[in-house]
Amino acid sequence: MGQALANEGDLLHVVTNDNISTRRIAFGRAIVWGSAAVLALTGLTQTLQETGLAGFGYSNWRPTLYAYILWAVCLCWSQVLIRGEQGKRTLFVLPAALFVISMVVFPLLFGLVIAFSDWNLSSPTGRTFNGLDNIRQMWRDPFYWNALTNMVWYSLAILVEYAIAFGLALLLNSQIRARKFFRVAFLMPLMLSPVAVSWMIGKSMMEVRFGPVARLARELGWEQPSFFGSPELARASIMIMDAWTFIPFMMIMILAGLQAIPKEVQEAAKVDGANAWRGFWEVTFPLMLPVSITAILIRIIFKLKLADIIITVTSGGPGGATDSVTSFIFREYRDRSNVGYGTLLAMVYLVLIVIAMTILMKIAERWMRPQY
Repeated sequence: MGQALANEGDLLHVVTNDNISTRRIAFGRAIVWGSAAVLALTGLTQTLQETGLAGFGYSNWRPTLYAYILWAVCLCWSQVLIRGEQGKRTLFVLPAALFVISMVVFPLLFGLVIAFSDWNLSSPTGRTFNGLDNIRQMWRDPFYWNALTNMVWYSLAILVEYAIAFGLALLLNSQIRARKFFRVAFLMPLMLSPVAVSWMIGKSMMEVRFGPVARLARELGWEQPSFFGSPELARASIMIMDAWTFIPFMMIMILAGLQAIPKEVQEAAKVDGANAWRGFWEVTFPLMLPVSITAILIRIIFKLKLADIIITVTSGGPGGATDSVTSFIFREYRDRSNVGYGTLLAMVYLVLIVIAMTILMKIAERWMRPQY
C-alpha cells in the first residue's frame, strides 16, 4: 500500500504528453501568424504616414500598441494550444519577456524615428522626417567630434585613477594606525552626489576671487588663478573633481580583493626570498588582475556618462573644451531644443559605447583567463 502511494506521489511531478489534435495546432498557429500580420501591417502603415509617404488618418501610435498587445496575447494563447502542459510552463516567463521587450524595443524604435526627423520644440510645424540630414550635420559638427575626443582623454585618466586607488588600497590594507578612520574618510567623496561636488569644489573652493584654493594659489605666486580659464586647465580640473568622487569606488573594490588574498601566499613569497616590490609585482598584482579589470570596466561605464560636473561647473566651456558627449547632447536638448539632432547623437553614442565595451570585455577576458 505504501509503495503504491509513493508511486502515485512520484507521478504528480511527471508531465505527460498531451493528446493535441492537428486542428488545434493549426488554430494556434493561425492566431499567431494572423496577429503578427496585423501588427506588421499596422506598424508599416504608421511608418509610411510618419515619413510622409502616405496618409492613413492615424493621430498617434496607439494602434500599433494595441496590435502588439493582441499579438502578445495570441502568442501566449498559442503556446497552450500547440504545446499543452509544456506551453503552460512557458507562460511563467513569456509574458514578462514580452513586457520587457515592449519597454525596450518600442522606445528604441521611436527614438530611431525621432533621430531621422527635424524636430525643434520651438518650431510651430512640429516634427518632420528629414532623412539623413541629421547624420550629415553630425559629420560636419566640430563640437561633437571635440566632445568625443574629450571622452578619450577622460577615459585615459582612469589609468591614473586606478594607480592612486591601488596605492590607497595597499595603504589601508597594511597595519597602520587609525586604519578604520581612514577607510571611512576616504569613502566620504563617494557618498556625495556629483552635483554637490560641483558646487562644493568647482563653484566654491575653486572660485577665482574668494575661493580658498584660489587664495592658496595666489599665496604660492600665481597672480591670477583661473582654474577654468584655459582649455587644458579646465579639462584637468574636471578630471580632478571627477576622480576625487570616484577613486574611493575603485579603492574599495581593490581593497576587498586584497583582503581576499590568502596570507599564506604572501608569506610563501617572503620565505622564497622575494622583497616587497617583487612580492607585489609577481604575487599580489597578478592575483588582483580580475578585480582590477572589473573595477576599471565599471569605472569606464561611469566615466562614459560623465555630465553632471561639466554641466554644473563649466557648461562645456571654455569653447567646448570640457564637453563630454553626454553634456553636449544635454545642451542640444535644453539650450537649442533640438530633439531630433540630439536623439541621433545619443543613438550614435550608444552604438559606439556598445562597440567599445564589447572590445574591452574581449580584451579583459583574455587577461583574466588563467595562465598555465
